[in-house]
Amino acid sequence: MSDATEDIPEVDYVEGTGIPIRGNDIDTDQIIPARFMKVVTFDGLGEFAFFDLRFDDEDNEKDHPFNEEQFQDSNVMVVNNNFGCGSSREHAPQALMRWGIDAIIGEGFAEIFAGNCLALGIPTVTADHETINALQQWVDDNPDGKIEVDVRAETVTYGDNEINVSVDRAQREALVEGNWDTTALMKANRNAIEETASQLPYLDQTRSGLEADD
Repeated sequence: MSDATEDIPEVDYVEGTGIPIRGNDIDTDQIIPARFMKVVTFDGLGEFAFFDLRFDDEDNEKDHPFNEEQFQDSNVMVVNNNFGCGSSREHAPQALMRWGIDAIIGEGFAEIFAGNCLALGIPTVTADHETINALQQWVDDNPDGKIEVDVRAETVTYGDNEINVSVDRAQREALVEGNWDTTALMKANRNAIEETASQLPYLDQTRSGLEADD
């Protein structure tokens, strides 16, 4: 019997450069404005991340880290408290992932947003206010500096610093054990699902009813 998680990558470690996004209560409408949710697929959402914070009504650039040249290859976002609050739209983490974000370090996250990040394999790890402020300042001063996020050990390393962070236990287990992608899990367990479904009497009745209607 094959391992059900063999096709799902473990996400126990992320490294890269940082990008600081300051401010509490940044909601999902600021991350991806609602008018960009009409897309058929998520593929092009990355260019619209933080769009109204990055551009004025005439599409001129505003001051925003996502517009700054030194952060264009960054993949670890550092945010403040209650990030991702507001609506439950999964387009928000989808837009961030497609812009290039692989992990987010913050003071705190809205629960549904963190869950939607988990479904994409994006760790959301937390630390206190002072720790996050210090890290954001370090990223500003060292835009090419490497940040290492160890999900399993619950640590973040940057420069000469190693800080302790918190990762929700269920999230950490799902990421490090490689069972965060529920769609892939269902595909990997297709035979078991079909076997169970074949033993459910109410599904037999439904199938019989459909065949009778035909």
